[in-house]
Amino acid sequence: MSFEFIRKLPTPAEIREEYPLPRNLAELKQERDAAIRDVITGKSSRFLVIIGPCSADNEDAVCDYINRLARINEKVKDRLILIPRIYTNKPRTTGEGYKGIVHQPDPEKKPDFLAGLIAMRKMHIRAFQESGLTAADEMLYPENWRYISDILSYVAIGARSVEDQQHRLTASGFDVAAGMKNPMSGDLSVMLNSVYAAQHSHSFIYRGWEVTTTGNELTHTILRGAVNKHGNNVPNYHYEDLNRLLEMYNTMELKYPACVIDANHSNSGKQYEQQIRITKEVMHSRRLNAGIHKLVKGVMIESYIEEGCQKIGEGVYGKSITDPCLGWEASERLIYEIAEYE
Repeated sequence: MSFEFIRKLPTPAEIREEYPLPRNLAELKQERDAAIRDVITGKSSRFLVIIGPCSADNEDAVCDYINRLARINEKVKDRLILIPRIYTNKPRTTGEGYKGIVHQPDPEKKPDFLAGLIAMRKMHIRAFQESGLTAADEMLYPENWRYISDILSYVAIGARSVEDQQHRLTASGFDVAAGMKNPMSGDLSVMLNSVYAAQHSHSFIYRGWEVTTTGNELTHTILRGAVNKHGNNVPNYHYEDLNRLLEMYNTMELKYPACVIDANHSNSGKQYEQQIRITKEVMHSRRLNAGIHKLVKGVMIESYIEEGCQKIGEGVYGKSITDPCLGWEASERLIYEIAEYE
């Protein structure tokens, strides 16, 4: 047998019972969820800014960052909804490297999944408790979703996962906004088919149970750029790309056409400072075209306290150990500039 079964991990219900979400936070989450729902459905004109570290590798630094966001949120909340990124699972192109806090609560030590599941939940609760902001995370592993499903207000399905059946079906059972990224190939029809699948009800096996879902009408698209057959980045945030997506939406029976633009990854070629220019171009495109203005509901930005990235063990507080991020001062300015567009 090629599998070695190490130990049976606690169920989501057991972890949630041991580390419960305080009642007052559960009520605040409902308010946040409703506000985001209104943006996706078009009832609200506010704009989503999903912003934060590439990977949430250090609880203190992540909470420090999100508390700073909370102070800005008070000044822009009439125009923007700030959703901090707390990404606790990190996909790796080759399978090598740091895979997130669920794998390694301490990036310099060996994997410990029990400690990782606890660290993930405790960090999400602490960040929410201190800042009042519910967060976004990526659902890299569908079976892990329920460990934090009572805390999150936004879930992203990544470019490598968007074609996977289990991701699509699990997303159909979410009660919060779920963004489907375009696949690495850039095929927008794959992304839209994933949205269609997640918006409809399904029956399937999940965590050893036979389950049914009602469908998630808040499922929408995320444009993150693509990679062509030569390995070159191909951005898809330009006016023409947004107009094309709008036209494709109009040919499909989908609820609430909505899109978020990922300003990093293949859209920026991971040149983190380009996120500023890309975000401004997207905001300008919204001004030029009423259809695009209605379609594009938000942007996604990789940002941390210190700009750039570092290797594991270098020990710079608030600096990414995965993809390079925009620094705090530039991020703060950009948020205010986005608010001015609104």
